[in-house]
Amino acid sequence: MIRFAICDDEPLMAQELAARLAGYMEERQITAYSVSRFSGGDALLERSGRFDVIFLDIQMDPPDGMETARLLRQRGDRSLLVFVTVLKELVFDAFEVEACGYLVKPLDRAAFQRTMDRVLRSLERRTSGDLLIQRGAGCEVVPLDRIVYCEVLGRKIYLHQNDGTVLDYYDRLEDLERRVDSRFFKCHRSYLVDLDYVCGCQDGQVLLPQGESIPVSRLRERELMQALLRRMKERGI
Repeated sequence: MIRFAICDDEPLMAQELAARLAGYMEERQITAYSVSRFSGGDALLERSGRFDVIFLDIQMDPPDGMETARLLRQRGDRSLLVFVTVLKELVFDAFEVEACGYLVKPLDRAAFQRTMDRVLRSLERRTSGDLLIQRGAGCEVVPLDRIVYCEVLGRKIYLHQNDGTVLDYYDRLEDLERRVDSRFFKCHRSYLVDLDYVCGCQDGQVLLPQGESIPVSRLRERELMQALLRRMKERGI
Protein backbone atom coordinates (compact mmCIF):
# COMPACT_ATOMS: atom_id res chain seq x y z
CA MET A 1 0.00 0.00 0.00
CA ILE A 2 1.40 3.39 -1.07
CA ARG A 3 0.19 6.17 1.22
CA PHE A 4 -0.15 9.63 -0.40
CA ALA A 5 -0.95 12.92 1.31
CA ILE A 6 -2.02 16.17 -0.37
CA CYS A 7 -1.55 19.32 1.68
CA ASP A 8 -3.03 22.37 -0.04
CA ASP A 9 -5.30 25.14 1.25
CA GLU A 10 -6.97 25.51 -2.17
CA PRO A 11 -9.74 22.88 -2.39
CA LEU A 12 -9.83 22.98 -6.19
CA MET A 13 -6.09 22.40 -6.48
CA ALA A 14 -6.24 19.57 -3.94
CA GLN A 15 -9.06 18.05 -5.98
CA GLU A 16 -7.09 18.39 -9.22
CA LEU A 17 -4.01 16.77 -7.66
CA ALA A 18 -6.10 13.87 -6.38
CA ALA A 19 -7.66 13.41 -9.83
CA ARG A 20 -4.30 13.48 -11.62
CA LEU A 21 -2.88 11.04 -9.10
CA ALA A 22 -5.84 8.68 -9.59
CA GLY A 23 -5.43 8.87 -13.36
CA TYR A 24 -1.72 8.13 -13.18
CA MET A 25 -2.16 5.16 -10.86
CA GLU A 26 -4.92 3.77 -13.07
CA GLU A 27 -2.64 3.99 -16.12
CA ARG A 28 0.05 2.10 -14.19
CA GLN A 29 -2.57 -0.43 -13.00
CA ILE A 30 -1.70 0.27 -9.35
CA THR A 31 -4.72 -0.01 -7.07
CA ALA A 32 -3.07 -0.49 -3.67
CA TYR A 33 -2.81 3.14 -2.58
CA SER A 34 -4.58 5.69 -0.40
CA VAL A 35 -4.87 9.47 -0.57
CA SER A 36 -5.39 11.75 2.45
CA ARG A 37 -6.07 15.49 2.11
CA PHE A 38 -5.05 18.27 4.49
CA SER A 39 -5.95 21.95 4.25
CA GLY A 40 -2.82 23.19 6.01
CA GLY A 41 0.55 22.33 7.48
CA ASP A 42 -0.73 22.10 11.06
CA ALA A 43 -3.33 19.50 10.12
CA LEU A 44 -0.68 17.41 8.37
CA LEU A 45 1.77 17.68 11.26
CA GLU A 46 -0.89 16.66 13.77
CA ARG A 47 -1.73 13.51 11.85
CA SER A 48 -0.40 10.36 13.48
CA GLY A 49 1.34 7.90 11.17
CA ARG A 50 3.54 8.59 8.17
CA PHE A 51 3.04 8.86 4.44
CA ASP A 52 5.16 7.53 1.62
CA VAL A 53 4.64 10.62 -0.56
CA ILE A 54 3.45 14.12 0.40
CA PHE A 55 2.38 16.81 -2.09
CA LEU A 56 2.94 20.16 -0.37
CA ASP A 57 1.69 23.56 -1.45
CA ILE A 58 4.35 26.13 -0.55
CA GLN A 59 2.12 29.19 -0.21
CA MET A 60 -0.16 28.46 2.74
CA ASP A 61 -0.99 30.12 6.03
CA PRO A 62 1.78 29.46 8.59
CA PRO A 63 3.35 27.04 8.69
CA ASP A 64 3.73 27.25 4.91
CA GLY A 65 4.80 24.26 2.85
CA MET A 66 8.54 24.83 3.22
CA GLU A 67 8.32 25.25 6.99
CA THR A 68 6.05 22.19 7.23
CA ALA A 69 8.68 20.23 5.31
CA ARG A 70 11.44 21.39 7.68
CA LEU A 71 9.38 20.36 10.71
CA LEU A 72 8.72 16.96 9.16
CA ARG A 73 12.42 16.42 8.55
CA GLN A 74 13.34 17.59 12.06
CA ARG A 75 11.22 14.86 13.59
CA GLY A 76 12.73 12.21 11.34
CA ASP A 77 10.01 11.91 8.73
CA ARG A 78 11.51 10.50 5.50
CA SER A 79 8.43 10.85 3.27
CA LEU A 80 9.09 11.74 -0.36
CA LEU A 81 8.16 15.41 -0.74
CA VAL A 82 6.77 16.98 -3.90
CA PHE A 83 6.25 20.75 -3.75
CA VAL A 84 3.41 22.37 -5.70
CA THR A 85 3.60 26.14 -6.21
CA VAL A 86 3.30 29.07 -8.59
CA LEU A 87 6.75 30.30 -7.50
CA LYS A 88 9.44 28.84 -9.75
CA GLU A 89 12.17 30.74 -7.89
CA LEU A 90 11.69 28.64 -4.76
CA VAL A 91 12.91 25.48 -6.45
CA PHE A 92 16.37 25.85 -4.88
CA ASP A 93 14.90 25.93 -1.36
CA ALA A 94 13.49 22.46 -2.04
CA PHE A 95 16.99 20.99 -1.97
CA GLU A 96 17.30 21.92 1.72
CA VAL A 97 14.58 19.47 2.69
CA GLU A 98 15.55 16.82 0.12
CA ALA A 99 12.46 17.19 -2.03
CA CYS A 100 11.79 14.55 -4.67
CA GLY A 101 9.90 16.82 -7.04
CA TYR A 102 8.74 20.36 -7.77
CA LEU A 103 5.53 21.04 -9.71
CA VAL A 104 4.55 24.50 -10.95
CA LYS A 105 0.93 25.61 -11.10
CA PRO A 106 -0.99 25.32 -13.37
CA LEU A 107 -0.09 21.66 -13.47
CA ASP A 108 1.36 20.27 -16.67
CA ARG A 109 0.35 16.68 -17.49
CA ALA A 110 3.76 15.61 -18.83
CA ALA A 111 5.61 17.18 -15.87
CA PHE A 112 3.27 15.44 -13.44
CA GLN A 113 3.87 12.07 -15.09
CA ARG A 114 7.65 12.54 -15.06
CA THR A 115 7.53 13.47 -11.39
CA MET A 116 5.40 10.45 -10.54
CA ASP A 117 7.72 8.16 -12.50
CA ARG A 118 10.59 9.50 -10.40
CA VAL A 119 8.58 9.07 -7.20
CA LEU A 120 7.85 5.41 -7.93
CA ARG A 121 11.50 4.74 -8.79
CA SER A 122 12.52 6.33 -5.49
CA LEU A 123 10.05 4.17 -3.58
CA GLU A 124 11.47 1.08 -5.25
CA ARG A 125 15.05 2.05 -4.36
CA ARG A 126 14.02 2.32 -0.72
CA THR A 127 13.22 -1.38 -0.83
CA SER A 128 16.51 -2.20 -2.59
CA GLY A 129 16.89 -5.94 -2.85
CA ASP A 130 13.14 -6.39 -3.13
CA LEU A 131 10.71 -6.26 -6.03
CA LEU A 132 7.34 -4.64 -5.48
CA ILE A 133 4.68 -6.19 -7.72
CA GLN A 134 0.98 -5.50 -8.17
CA ARG A 135 -1.19 -8.60 -7.82
CA GLY A 136 -4.92 -8.10 -8.10
CA ALA A 137 -6.02 -5.41 -5.67
CA GLY A 138 -2.87 -5.62 -3.55
CA CYS A 139 0.91 -5.41 -3.70
CA GLU A 140 3.48 -8.01 -2.80
CA VAL A 141 7.17 -7.64 -1.96
CA VAL A 142 9.40 -10.33 -3.45
CA PRO A 143 13.08 -10.56 -2.36
CA LEU A 144 15.23 -10.56 -5.50
CA ASP A 145 17.53 -13.27 -4.15
CA ARG A 146 14.61 -15.71 -4.13
CA ILE A 147 13.92 -15.36 -7.85
CA VAL A 148 15.63 -18.02 -10.01
CA TYR A 149 14.26 -16.77 -13.31
CA CYS A 150 11.48 -14.65 -14.80
CA GLU A 151 9.39 -15.75 -17.75
CA VAL A 152 6.92 -13.81 -19.87
CA LEU A 153 3.88 -15.54 -21.35
CA GLY A 154 1.36 -13.31 -23.07
CA ARG A 155 0.78 -10.26 -20.89
CA LYS A 156 1.95 -11.93 -17.68
CA ILE A 157 5.30 -12.27 -15.93
CA TYR A 158 5.96 -15.48 -14.02
CA LEU A 159 8.51 -15.28 -11.20
CA HIS A 160 9.99 -18.73 -10.51
CA GLN A 161 11.33 -18.78 -6.95
CA ASN A 162 13.92 -20.97 -5.25
CA ASP A 163 11.30 -22.71 -3.12
CA GLY A 164 9.46 -23.94 -6.22
CA THR A 165 6.62 -21.42 -6.01
CA VAL A 166 5.66 -19.24 -8.97
CA LEU A 167 4.12 -15.77 -8.74
CA ASP A 168 2.40 -14.23 -11.74
CA TYR A 169 1.37 -10.65 -12.42
CA TYR A 170 0.76 -8.35 -15.37
CA ASP A 171 3.83 -6.55 -16.66
CA ARG A 172 6.24 -6.35 -19.59
CA LEU A 173 9.64 -8.04 -19.44
CA GLU A 174 11.30 -4.82 -20.64
CA ASP A 175 9.85 -2.91 -17.68
CA LEU A 176 10.85 -5.65 -15.23
CA GLU A 177 14.39 -5.67 -16.62
CA ARG A 178 14.77 -1.99 -15.73
CA ARG A 179 13.66 -2.65 -12.14
CA VAL A 180 15.97 -5.52 -11.22
CA ASP A 181 19.71 -5.31 -10.55
CA SER A 182 22.77 -6.53 -12.43
CA ARG A 183 22.47 -10.12 -11.21
CA PHE A 184 19.68 -10.65 -13.75
CA PHE A 185 20.57 -11.36 -17.38
CA LYS A 186 18.22 -11.44 -20.36
CA CYS A 187 19.22 -14.75 -21.91
CA HIS A 188 16.23 -14.90 -24.25
CA ARG A 189 13.50 -12.51 -25.38
CA SER A 190 11.13 -14.23 -22.95
CA TYR A 191 13.46 -14.90 -20.00
CA LEU A 192 15.50 -13.13 -17.35
CA VAL A 193 17.74 -15.38 -15.26
CA ASP A 194 19.41 -14.76 -11.90
CA LEU A 195 23.10 -15.40 -12.60
CA ASP A 196 23.61 -16.61 -9.03
CA TYR A 197 21.53 -19.69 -9.86
CA VAL A 198 23.14 -20.54 -13.22
CA CYS A 199 24.93 -23.90 -13.16
CA GLY A 200 26.10 -23.84 -16.76
CA CYS A 201 25.12 -23.49 -20.40
CA GLN A 202 24.74 -26.41 -22.80
CA ASP A 203 22.97 -27.08 -26.12
CA GLY A 204 21.18 -23.74 -26.11
CA GLN A 205 19.94 -24.15 -22.55
CA VAL A 206 20.82 -22.36 -19.29
CA LEU A 207 21.21 -25.06 -16.64
CA LEU A 208 19.62 -24.32 -13.29
CA PRO A 209 19.46 -26.11 -9.91
CA GLN A 210 17.33 -29.23 -9.51
CA GLY A 211 17.65 -30.11 -13.20
CA GLU A 212 15.70 -27.14 -14.54
CA SER A 213 16.73 -25.34 -17.73
CA ILE A 214 15.58 -22.39 -19.80
CA PRO A 215 16.53 -21.37 -23.35
CA VAL A 216 19.37 -19.00 -24.20
CA SER A 217 19.47 -17.25 -27.57
CA ARG A 218 22.42 -18.36 -29.69
CA LEU A 219 23.59 -14.76 -30.08
CA ARG A 220 23.51 -14.26 -26.29
CA GLU A 221 25.52 -17.31 -25.20
CA ARG A 222 28.84 -15.46 -25.28
CA GLU A 223 27.37 -12.47 -23.41
CA LEU A 224 25.95 -14.86 -20.82
CA MET A 225 29.38 -16.35 -20.09
CA GLN A 226 30.89 -12.85 -19.81
CA ALA A 227 28.10 -11.79 -17.46
CA LEU A 228 28.68 -14.89 -15.33
CA LEU A 229 32.39 -14.08 -15.02
CA ARG A 230 31.62 -10.49 -14.00
CA ARG A 231 29.12 -11.69 -11.44
CA MET A 232 31.61 -14.17 -9.98
CA LYS A 233 34.15 -11.36 -9.57
CA GLU A 234 31.53 -9.20 -7.85
CA ARG A 235 30.85 -12.01 -5.40
CA GLY A 236 34.57 -12.71 -4.87
CA ILE A 237 34.38 -16.23 -6.26
